[in-house]
Amino acid sequence: MLDSLVIAPHPDDAELGMGGTIALMLSQGLSVGILDLTDGEPTPFGSVEIRARETAAATAALGVRWRENLGLPNRRLRATLAARGALAGVIRRVRPRWLFAPHWVDAHPDHVAATRLVEAARFWAKLTKCDLAGEPWHPERIYHYGCVHLKTVRRPAFVVDISTTREIKRRSLACYSSQFPQPTGRPGVLDRVTAADVWWGSMIGTAHGEPFWSREPIAISNFSGLF
Repeated sequence: MLDSLVIAPHPDDAELGMGGTIALMLSQGLSVGILDLTDGEPTPFGSVEIRARETAAATAALGVRWRENLGLPNRRLRATLAARGALAGVIRRVRPRWLFAPHWVDAHPDHVAATRLVEAARFWAKLTKCDLAGEPWHPERIYHYGCVHLKTVRRPAFVVDISTTREIKRRSLACYSSQFPQPTGRPGVLDRVTAADVWWGSMIGTAHGEPFWSREPIAISNFSGLF
């Protein structure tokens, strides 16, 4: 059903880490869904209702047609058996070719737990003779995107040129006004994201880029997309 399923610990993480890539995949005819694991609340200036409105606006800005929330607890996210089963059920239902999850090293405990959960649920989703709904399914790859809490940046497996979709990413992030207030006298989150996109673009000779990592080898069958 989906080519790519982007799994985010909180609403806004998918846009922060790979909003440009999501928009690029959609422009190339790929189907992309986003699954938020929690509602992201509480936060200093947000509420469940505010975050829901912001997420809906950001989803529309990206052009994503499939987005759900798994309803797991924010700030207490854990890779429990119950959470694993719930996520595996979604994977079996939407049958993505690729999964995207946060980088496995992160300062935010929810992000680390999210990636552990994704890896375990990917394995469970292929099981037979179990009580999971739907038919077994095993996504081909897990790719990892960067988040704003990632302090130690390792060399990525690849960087996606998002020069043509960076403005779409910016518009989607602007929808989360409760999460990204502009501080006085110093750069805010969105300033740092913009600077990072420019820096990663400079690493591949383009205007903007988003980095991705993989624990597994990446297969290619031609060189047309390499530059």
